[in-house]
Formats: sequence, structure tokens, C-alpha cells
Amino acid sequence: MTAVRQLDLAAVAWQRQGILPAYAPELGQEAAQVASALALDLSRDFAFPTYRELGVARAAGVDMVEYMSTHLATWHGGLWDAAATHVAPIQAVVAGSVLHAVGWAHGQSLQARAASAQSSPEASALGVAITYLGDGASSQGDVHEAMNFAGVFRAPVVFFVQNNGWAISVPTERQVAGGSVAARGAGYGIPALQVDGNDAAAVLEATRGAVAHARAGHGPVIVEAMTYRRGPHATSDDPGRYRTLDEERTDGGADPLLRLRERLLGEGIADEAELEAADAAGAAEAEAVREGVLALGPRPGAEMFDLVFTEPTDELLQQKAAWREESEHA
Repeated sequence: MTAVRQLDLAAVAWQRQGILPAYAPELGQEAAQVASALALDLSRDFAFPTYRELGVARAAGVDMVEYMSTHLATWHGGLWDAAATHVAPIQAVVAGSVLHAVGWAHGQSLQARAASAQSSPEASALGVAITYLGDGASSQGDVHEAMNFAGVFRAPVVFFVQNNGWAISVPTERQVAGGSVAARGAGYGIPALQVDGNDAAAVLEATRGAVAHARAGHGPVIVEAMTYRRGPHATSDDPGRYRTLDEERTDGGADPLLRLRERLLGEGIADEAELEAADAAGAAEAEAVREGVLALGPRPGAEMFDLVFTEPTDELLQQKAAWREESEHA
């Protein structure tokens, strides 16, 4: 969480310095992201992030230079190998990752069913998808379709909602009917729970239980982690236009990183020297990532036509040929 906090703050600074064109901070959501990711078995489970899941990617072992390539706008979705890491590319379309996760999870169910029919030992190795969304995204129609489909077909998927209090500039109470996202689960026949999203241990326990439920073939679960977006929605946003600093301090609650540090010290799990070493390691990592990002060169322009379809259409091939001819003679 310390490494994530430092890298997140550094990324905002990089955007202000002109290194990154844009960035979506996650300040205050470190516990929700890191702890939920650590509840997964990424040898078989798959995470489907939005554009704000730096903590998930870092906890899952994604190379942070490759992760930042998306924010640098050198590659769509990120340069890392999603198939190897089991972390899907960054999804900029609000709620888009929810549909992808349910589709993948349903595929796991179909594979397990086929394996069971053949008495294969793989029948019990049911992978679980976890999809990340915010309280604002929960108002999208895609979320209704995804939850309804998952409920009907008992897809092994965890809908991990980071309710950070704001859908850009709109507070949760003005766009989430029913009082909470978790309350909607009943309409889809999906068990749901709320958890303190600033308490890393509570998030870890809740997500582990949700993943176990889905892995056992009992269907989807909604986990609503109640947290707070302490910074802007994105580097183009000015939160001072819709909330005050006093409101941020009052509504933000306890800093999740400070809460964890106090618990580690209080229970004798770590001492000040170990935490200071973690701080130093986080700072060094952020600097290494900055250097790696600066070293990223431009990608071949023709790549924009690749990896679109397994079998490219004639029209796409014509566009690629035309682009090459125009760029080479420019």
C-alpha cells in the first residue's frame, strides 16, 4: 500500500510536469484495491480493472512501467501481458470491464461443466472473475445487464464496488437509488455486503469470502467497499468546484494507510524501522518507474491496426496499407 500511495502521488506530479497527458488518482482507495487483489488466486482468477486500479495491478505483480504506458498514451490498455498476469487491460469505458468479467466468468462455468461431463479433474478448478467499478458506474445500463446475466447463469464473478462517494462531481446520494449499490443485489438474487473500504484486513476477509462463494459454484457476489476519493476524479478535474477542503477532511474518514500502519505497530507485526524501509522502497520504486516511463519510445503507428480482429477484415488491411503509404511519404 505504501508503494501504491507513493507511485500514485508521483503519477499526479508527472502529469503536472508534462510526462503523462492524463491520470486518474486513487488516493484514499489503496486498502480497497490492494487487499481485494490479494484475495485472488491469479493462477486461475482474473481481474478486470477500470482506469483507476493502479493498486490492483501493483498487488497483482503487473510491471508498473508497462502499466503506465496507457497513461502515457503509447499503447491502448497497457503493454503488459494480460494472459500471463490475469489482469485485463485498462478499461476507459465506464462499466465496460463489468461486461467483460461476466463473459469470462461464464466461460469458466461452461468449461467446468464440460470438464465435469468428461470426469476431468479440471472440473473443480473454477476460476473467478473480479470486476472493479465505482458507485457512479453502477448507474450504467451495462451493470444491470451484467448483474442480471450473472445472477441468472450463476457466473463466478465478484462485483467489487469502490463507493468513493463521488461520481466525478455528483455525490453518491444523488445518483444511487436505494441507498447503496449492495442493496441492488437482492433484485438479481445476488448476495451482497458492505465493508469498510479503508480497513485493509476487513476488505481482504470480505473479498476472500466472496471469491470462495463464487469458486464453489454458488454464483456471483457484490462487495461494496465504502471508501472516499481524496483527490480529484482525474488530473483534469477540480474538486474545489463541488466540495470544500473541510468536507474532504470530514467525509474522508481515517486514512487507510495510516490505519494499517497503526495496526501493524500496535499488534507488533512491524516496527518503525520496517515501515520506514517500506517507505524508502516505495520512493525508490516510484523513481525507477519514472525513469522507465521516460525511456519508453513511440510505438510503430501501424500497430493501431493490429490486434483488432483475429482475422483482419479487408477494409482494415486497406486502411493499414493506406496509412503506411501516407506516413512513409509524409
